[in-house]
Amino acid sequence: MAIKKKIAVSTLGCKVNQFESASFITGFKEADCSLVPFSGPADVYVINTCAVTARAGQQSRQLIRRAMRTNPDARIVVTGCYAQIAGEELLEMIDNPTCIVGNGNKHLLVETALTDSQPDMVMLTGKIGLKKEICPLPVRRFSGRTRAYLRIQDGCNNFCSYCIVPYSRGRSRSLPIAAVLEQVELFQQEGYREMVITGINVGKYGLDLDEGLDIYTLLDTLCRRYSGMRIRLSSVEPTEVDDQLLGVMTRHKNFMPHLHIPLQSGDDRILARMNRHYTAEVFVEMIRKLTTALPDVAIGCDVLTGFPGEDDHAAENTYRLLAGLPVSYLHVFPYSSRPGTLAASLNNQVSGKVKDERVRRLRELDGKKRHTFYRHHLGSTQQVLVERRDSKTGLLQGFSEYYIPLRFAGPNDLIHQVVPVHFDRMEDDQPLGTL
Repeated sequence: MAIKKKIAVSTLGCKVNQFESASFITGFKEADCSLVPFSGPADVYVINTCAVTARAGQQSRQLIRRAMRTNPDARIVVTGCYAQIAGEELLEMIDNPTCIVGNGNKHLLVETALTDSQPDMVMLTGKIGLKKEICPLPVRRFSGRTRAYLRIQDGCNNFCSYCIVPYSRGRSRSLPIAAVLEQVELFQQEGYREMVITGINVGKYGLDLDEGLDIYTLLDTLCRRYSGMRIRLSSVEPTEVDDQLLGVMTRHKNFMPHLHIPLQSGDDRILARMNRHYTAEVFVEMIRKLTTALPDVAIGCDVLTGFPGEDDHAAENTYRLLAGLPVSYLHVFPYSSRPGTLAASLNNQVSGKVKDERVRRLRELDGKKRHTFYRHHLGSTQQVLVERRDSKTGLLQGFSEYYIPLRFAGPNDLIHQVVPVHFDRMEDDQPLGTL
């Protein structure tokens, strides 16, 4: 009887990476492999890397070194954005048998990782900018996750001046509608109650296909066809929050009243230097239209502070804009220089100390925004998708349709179910409710 190969997978970065790693795991299981923790011994270590910040690149290298220490004879398979842009650098640091798999060849990863008759070094990166089609990567299950991620698109054409992603992911490529529906059917068979529509730039979905679909018609189709499943959009550009999207959100009860919209800066001069194609005024008007159509909507924003040339006045413009808007939470990032991007060569780089203070202040504002949003919904009944039992409190926990993390008492058989919870109190800024 053949001994099962032990496979360990570790994932850094975005929801698209998490989807792709789930596809690798599906493939390894179908090949009758044994999935083991990354911290222990394995025959093959798969590291799905990220390169969006310098810190992400550092974490990618740390995981590779950890795998080499744990088993010096194991095959190391490195994929993801850092593998795409730093393949030669990785080959120099890895002593084990190595596979470098670029983002355009992830559908070959499982087969490559398991092939015994191959040289100690395999390089499958290629020119990602020339890729015309998205990798087919079906997923059966997400380990430990109640919500399924549905990757419908890859790549980006925006070329924001700070971002390495167009160079590591290539141009925008969409999953054909037949493959999208096939994946959703799998999720439905597996009993998922909510899926998060994700991609690198989901708003550009369908524009490269000859199927007559765009992101709005796709969302409308999914909401109608899978009315029993909650649908959430992971992130959408400010210019793509228009009447068509608001129409989908107001028509379909299973489309969650929650959007994540990257602002990055509230200063027009900095937005132009970032190559973001809107102004602060356009962003404010978009938020006004959104909250008029859906007064209780949850709105998350990405903010990038410390960008080259961001002086105190520009930073204050961003802070004041966000302080005055009915947004629910902020994801705050300090600018990280990425070699190969336009912003890396810009003058007036901001010192680390100044960046740290601006990040601290914005994250403090994030805490206030969350508190205000939770208070707005206090006393309401929320529909909560129960994810797990909190080990510290013993309470069940999950996210409501408004992305409020509620904890409440209840039996284990509610896990993976959507249940009504009365949001009746706050303790230490944590929302608590009663079934």
